[in-house]
Amino acid sequence: MTQSQSVFKDDRKLTYLNGEGADKPLISPVPKTTLDKARSYRLDRLREQIVVHDVAGLLLYDPINIRYAFDSSNMQVWTSHNPVRYALILADGPAILWEFKGCEHLNDGLDGIDEIRTAVSWMFMTKGDKAPTGVNIWADEIADVLRQHGGGNTRFAADKLDGPGLHALENVGFTFVEGAELTERARSIKSVEEVDLMRWTIRVCEAGMARIYDHSVPGATERELWAHLHFENARSGGDWLETKLLACGPNTNPWYAECSDRICQKGEMISFDTDMIGPYGYCADLSRSWTCGYTPMNSTQKRIYSTALNQINHNLSILGPGMSFAEYNDKSWRIPEQHADYRYSLAVHGVGMADEWPVIPLHVDFDDTATSGQIEPGMVLCVESLVAEQGSESVKLETQVLITESGYERLDSFPWESI
Repeated sequence: MTQSQSVFKDDRKLTYLNGEGADKPLISPVPKTTLDKARSYRLDRLREQIVVHDVAGLLLYDPINIRYAFDSSNMQVWTSHNPVRYALILADGPAILWEFKGCEHLNDGLDGIDEIRTAVSWMFMTKGDKAPTGVNIWADEIADVLRQHGGGNTRFAADKLDGPGLHALENVGFTFVEGAELTERARSIKSVEEVDLMRWTIRVCEAGMARIYDHSVPGATERELWAHLHFENARSGGDWLETKLLACGPNTNPWYAECSDRICQKGEMISFDTDMIGPYGYCADLSRSWTCGYTPMNSTQKRIYSTALNQINHNLSILGPGMSFAEYNDKSWRIPEQHADYRYSLAVHGVGMADEWPVIPLHVDFDDTATSGQIEPGMVLCVESLVAEQGSESVKLETQVLITESGYERLDSFPWESI
């Protein structure tokens, strides 16, 4: 009997494989008009927050926020830890991108960008002992733009700004406002077009999950299985995986072990969390668990899996618009005592171009420090479960849902296990 003929292999999962074959990527069917509308909506959302928070402009260094604002994508992982590319959106003025030298042409056709300038670097790696001079040059240029278009407002917001830059702008008369709230609140409500883009990312992710499943046989290493998700994402226009959370057998408990060269054994649980930044820059954050070699679960695996699925189903059933985070916590599933020490720290979190606000902690961890707010139509949320106990494997499950005017809609459909 061949692997594909195994009586325990779940043909439901195989329908998610890339039907074009092993040598062809998935090609997005999303029309350009959808992308154009999403771009316009996102920039408008940021401008609304600029007005609400009464700042002259919003300075962006986080590459995810720059992509959200303009759909401009360039060396995103590298620039996440090297501050050499930034943008400034003015409350009553242009949206300007300072691009890495020589890369200006990468932004051709992006209508949201009113002006492109060459970025000024002032980090030590590039400037060394000249960094103090460099940061003053940078600050003078930013200040000039803020004065020109700020109407006298000397408050500016920034999403992430290293100390020298912050102090340099303060030294020329500007007051810093924490920008994370602006960007997180803007990103928290998705347009119809954004959800359409996210649906395609999830389609690519589920094809990658199907590849993992198709290769979940004894002898495969954790890293080999994880590579199948990378492969499908990269060839279909995706960006990166935020984590390396795939483990098998004893590596699943405690959770958070990154994938290794451990060889998966027949009958062991394989558990993973995709954290995939895919096509169009959107995140597909899905978790599944199944056995290696397509074997039936043993009694402990069945019990733990059933407990995790009960958590998912209960916490989905209570989701609805207008519910406060505190009310959601009060109504949420309660983890049994034997699993509490092995719990995941949150029940629900937002997702868009990455994991986002809001985060609703698991009831055990919900206290006065938990964020306030309410669930709103247009939010996309991930509902999480992690269940284990002393000496067991961990089962990790997660689904991604859109909050609607009347309830919710699941955006992923990759099947749970039949137990």
